[in-house]
Amino acid sequence: MNLITLTGEPWADYGLVDSGHGRKLERYGDYRFIRPEPQAMWAPASDDWDAHGEFMPAPDDEGGGRWVFSKPVPREGWPLAWNEAKFTAQTTPFRHLGFFPDMAPVWSWMREQTAGIDAPEVMNLFGYTGVGTLAMAATGAKLVHVDASKKSVEAAKGNAALSNMTDKPVRWIIDDAAKFVAREVRRGRRYDGILLDPPKYGRGPTGEVWQLERDLPGLIADCRQLLDADSRFLFLTVYAIRMSALAIGELLNQHFADLGGTVECGELGVREEARGLVLPTAIFARWSR
Repeated sequence: MNLITLTGEPWADYGLVDSGHGRKLERYGDYRFIRPEPQAMWAPASDDWDAHGEFMPAPDDEGGGRWVFSKPVPREGWPLAWNEAKFTAQTTPFRHLGFFPDMAPVWSWMREQTAGIDAPEVMNLFGYTGVGTLAMAATGAKLVHVDASKKSVEAAKGNAALSNMTDKPVRWIIDDAAKFVAREVRRGRRYDGILLDPPKYGRGPTGEVWQLERDLPGLIADCRQLLDADSRFLFLTVYAIRMSALAIGELLNQHFADLGGTVECGELGVREEARGLVLPTAIFARWSR
């Protein structure tokens, strides 16, 4: 199995400016923020970080942390773009800014896999605010966007409007991902590609409990049944958990051996602007035709 690194490069509206001593400095359009980053074990390029705000972590029983601002920041968010996809960035209580910039090379890779297919059908599970969905919809793909959070799906619809993509063929589904996929299997549906970005722990809209280590194998098995010999990809990312890229790579190997193609695994990372070093952010495994 190939072990690789997918590295997100800076773009006009986002960049990892500097990192070190357990923190990172990022630019989101005209605003700069400092966030905790345990994997930045090295010293930063500069000790003088000028930022609009910083997320100060705290134990979960104290709310998990809070933002501290030193300069004015639009609390309702501000617009950013990745290629054709436009979306709102916003400081959230969960320390991120409403999207995951390290997914940019994943969005590009998915577009490459479906190039040449007329209206490929793609499912985005745990789709959050929909930047990946819009990145694919912009190429002519038909999307099924699934997330258990009504708030996240509404934000995704808002980003579609911001991108002038409300006319794109996207089904916005508020549902438990595992239950929705199981129903799609029973309905005999198929897809050209599937993107999964599951959390470590979560709850569905009617109280369903998601636990990654327990529930991921069954979900992958069901996703496999939605793909066939003409399908192009499945991409799985895993964040914030003690799990090996090789482990999830072997999971895909087991379920996709009969389809042929290639299974690869490795790490996602973001290239720092100050020195060019790569900050690891997540592990992934992917199957492609």
